[in-house]
Amino acid sequence: MIQKTVKDAKEAVADIASGAFLMMGGFGLCGIPENCIEALLEKGISDLTIVSNNAGVDDFGIGLFLKKRMVKKMISSYVGENEEFERQMLSGELEVELLPQGTLAEKIRAGGAGIPAFFTPAGVGTEVAQGKETREFDGKPYLMERSFISDFSLVKAWKGDTAGNLIYKGTARNFNPMMAAAGRITIAEVEELVPVGTLDPNQIHTPGIYVQRIFQGNKYEKRIEQRTLSV
Repeated sequence: MIQKTVKDAKEAVADIASGAFLMMGGFGLCGIPENCIEALLEKGISDLTIVSNNAGVDDFGIGLFLKKRMVKKMISSYVGENEEFERQMLSGELEVELLPQGTLAEKIRAGGAGIPAFFTPAGVGTEVAQGKETREFDGKPYLMERSFISDFSLVKAWKGDTAGNLIYKGTARNFNPMMAAAGRITIAEVEELVPVGTLDPNQIHTPGIYVQRIFQGNKYEKRIEQRTLSV
């Protein structure tokens, strides 16, 4: 039986070097690869290009990379919760590519499906369209968008088995599954690692064929990005 397990996050990310193109799973602070982030912080690498729906917050998630100046370029959809991101972007320290959320999702999904490019109406006539090919279909203009394939995709799942099959929970399914498929090397951290055959095949969200390394995380803070209370 195929064994894809590694000891821990440090071993999983050992060959990620400066200048790497990474995809980081999660939506807000939900389903982010917290242990991989901590291990990369210890490595002290730099000049990373990161694809992520958002940039975390100032003291958690990808926001920690930004504080240590590890990121050269962010490709994201929503970045409104991170003051350091804003400061670096406005000062020109950080290269930023902002995309409509659907376009970002499709660029990742298409990469995982082996589709090099696609056409979308989102962004036509805006800054998003600068430098991109435009074609007309049925009398309507569309932008050509190239798909993404990462050097490494770092994803976080609720459960996984030693062959790399993954099950996500709730909102963690928003970007993690498509990023897992779009990575040349996909590293999965899970809350619970189980033997092959334990998971119900009908419940698996990411088949193990997409995952090269898997380990059980040792801690998860699971922060709430914006807490709303009723009074």
